[in-house]
Amino acid sequence: MSAQVIDGKAFAAKVRGQVAEGVSKLKTDHDLVPGLAVVLVGEDPASEVYVRSKGKMTVEVGMKSVEHRLDADTSEADLLAIIKSLNEDATIHGILVQLPLPKHLNEDLVINSIDPAKDVDGFHISNVGLLGTGQKSMVPCTPLGCLMMLRDHHGSLSGLDAVVVGRSNIVGKPMAQLLLGDSCTVTIAHSRTKDLPDVVRRADIVVAAVGRPEMVPGDWIKPGATVIDVGINRLDAPEKGEGKTRLVGDVHYESAAAVAGAITPVPGGVGPMTIACLLANTLTACCRANGLPEPEGLTA
Repeated sequence: MSAQVIDGKAFAAKVRGQVAEGVSKLKTDHDLVPGLAVVLVGEDPASEVYVRSKGKMTVEVGMKSVEHRLDADTSEADLLAIIKSLNEDATIHGILVQLPLPKHLNEDLVINSIDPAKDVDGFHISNVGLLGTGQKSMVPCTPLGCLMMLRDHHGSLSGLDAVVVGRSNIVGKPMAQLLLGDSCTVTIAHSRTKDLPDVVRRADIVVAAVGRPEMVPGDWIKPGATVIDVGINRLDAPEKGEGKTRLVGDVHYESAAAVAGAITPVPGGVGPMTIACLLANTLTACCRANGLPEPEGLTA
């Protein structure tokens, strides 16, 4: 068996196209332009690249893009003041504070200072609670992207056995809630789960989000299962030259692809969906703020 490759790059382009159509309709019908504000504190290289990419794609789909780039020693009071001003700005519908923050800043305090209706990362405690109780919320982007790809591949997820490997607040826990919402039978497993290979092996859907390179081998995968690999890990690649690295997921791709029915690659799988879903969340937030119907197919 050779697994069908779920092309996250192509799917993300499709989602961005849907977002652009929704933005165009808002402009034409309601004279509204969704606005996304990104706040970056410090000069973390990976965050810099990510923020640039977000800004570029925000403009490409026709949205208003605002960036606040702050020094690494910015005080908590100054950061909270900027967030307060964005909360009060009616032209801004989505606010994202790029993580991680410098160590002198309290991440929980900062995230929970964002207006929950503008929390397009879905990390505010109110959104976490709403999602956990099955109510309308802003949904974390990466799990939302995984859900979209699973729905696209399977159609209905009802009754399928899903195992989420990883229990983080950013991916593992919200992913489990979304799968429950689509009537899957869900197990949250992790590095300390007893008989982890057997737990994973019974799953129709495996979502690997544990942050350990190639932790899940092919002999853990049920034949024909769908594998969503959220991991992005950098390993040394001396075969490419001195100091070179390669990206791998949390799943050993070659062995898993030989058994699975479908699988996301790394890179080019889940990663591109995160920014696409950030844009989708911003569009959704704009529609909700103005009492308009939410865009179809772009929410949980």
